[in-house]
Amino acid sequence: MTDGLPTTYSDPVHIAVIGGTGLQQLPGYVPVAVLNPLTPWGHASAPIHILKHNNTPIAFLSRHGEHHQFAPHEVPNRANIAALRSIGVRCVIAFSAVGSLREEIKPRDFVVPDQIIDRTKGVRPFTFFEKGVVGHVGFADPFDDKLAKVVRECGHALAGDGVVLHDQGTVICMEGPQFSTRAESNMYRAWGGSIINMSALPESKLAREAEISYQMICMATDYDCWHSSEDVDVEMVMANMGANGDNAKRLVGAVLDELSKEGHEALVGGKHWEGSVAGMLKFMTKEKGRGEEGAKNAEFLFPQVWQ
Repeated sequence: MTDGLPTTYSDPVHIAVIGGTGLQQLPGYVPVAVLNPLTPWGHASAPIHILKHNNTPIAFLSRHGEHHQFAPHEVPNRANIAALRSIGVRCVIAFSAVGSLREEIKPRDFVVPDQIIDRTKGVRPFTFFEKGVVGHVGFADPFDDKLAKVVRECGHALAGDGVVLHDQGTVICMEGPQFSTRAESNMYRAWGGSIINMSALPESKLAREAEISYQMICMATDYDCWHSSEDVDVEMVMANMGANGDNAKRLVGAVLDELSKEGHEALVGGKHWEGSVAGMLKFMTKEKGRGEEGAKNAEFLFPQVWQ
């Protein structure tokens, strides 16, 4: 038992929220279990809390750990995604605090990004497929457009409650944990970047490899350092996050409510991604070439993949 809750849960949980800075819990949901599955890539960054709302189980995972102890480059992303998939998750709403690279995206606004530019530096393990298993997964559109549509509709429905949501944007994912230099920030603007964070990758790539529908919701906490001579610091970020925390929870809650309704079963079950990766793996690496460890790792994600 953890916090008096069971450490097992027999039913599959199809929907998960990965919470980032400023969203480390979901108030109003009934806790029913706390799970900590072991994956070939270790344990997730925190135990997975199973919550119920409208009779629908929701998994909640804190990306940076229960005490915010993992820097962006230290987050065990492979374990996080693999652990979620192992309990049945096929649909992920991920939350992230971001810096704004555009005047029109004001601090406390929300963005539903549709593209990513990778500015990480190869420090973070970024694929499940290695050690004798080769997998090439399409990533031209890194977020799920069907899931994004639900998020946009929910966000605009909350406009009267103070939620300002931008329908699209390109997120720059930088390595961190330091913030950008002014020269970098202006370069990202010239590239067409809309917002900047340290968490979109490899989380979104791994979700695609795991056949999981994935959409990030971003909340701007600052203008990054291009906007003025004022440095971006943690105090500024957390002040805006705290001031807009209720809207963040309201938006995520509205999305979960909508996904829990009848008519979204195929989306939350990730049916449009099902088989897109597992079938390719068997085709790509012939049996004689498969490494034992890599093959077992792939089998953890897709139990029948080699049959």
